[in-house]
Amino acid sequence: MIQLINASKIYQPDIKALDHANLNIKAGEFVSIVGQSGSGKSTMIKTMIGEERLDSGQVIIGDWNITKIRKSEIPILRRQIGVIFQDFKLLPKKTLKENVSFALQVCGQTPQKIRAIVPQVLKIVGLEGKIERYPNEVSGGEQQRAAIARALVHRPKILLADEPTGNLDSINADEIIELLLKINKFGTTVVLVTHNREIVNRLKRRVLTVENGRVVSDQQVGKYIL
Repeated sequence: MIQLINASKIYQPDIKALDHANLNIKAGEFVSIVGQSGSGKSTMIKTMIGEERLDSGQVIIGDWNITKIRKSEIPILRRQIGVIFQDFKLLPKKTLKENVSFALQVCGQTPQKIRAIVPQVLKIVGLEGKIERYPNEVSGGEQQRAAIARALVHRPKILLADEPTGNLDSINADEIIELLLKINKFGTTVVLVTHNREIVNRLKRRVLTVENGRVVSDQQVGKYIL
């Protein structure tokens, strides 16, 4: 489902974000990627969504080698991969429903399809009663749920979560992880990038540890060992 093959990325002047990194994540897995700040975790995510290009090596998503993906192809890739971030990235002047709808509008979906899909994904994340509220009218955990709903509108095969609990308290963080597990049970491959040792250890799922731009540990039932 996701492969990095001898993936290298250098930021000028000479920062090796990735250094011949290799990983292979299978369809339907729930995988945590851990490591210290600057270890290369976020660069891995950026290469998977076409935001950064490798200097050498390959990145493969499904049957698609996206190593040299064209800009015109990136929107097609993004429909296969849902992405959520630490800072939610919601539009403050749009309601939660409008934020989720906007992800479909920019892709040219019909109003009829938008009206059918948006309530479904908002119900999945438990926000069906708050769809007309604005981001500043709900909690941080609810904002992240809305961001997850937005990531799900294209029914992606892969969900990449880059520090999704970084701005949340422990209760809201636990609820977001439970939601990611629920989404994974639907068959979606989930990749969780996190610094949260407690979450990783409690999950008891596969853990990849990144250090100096390389995967240095791959535990099938892992712990945060750094």
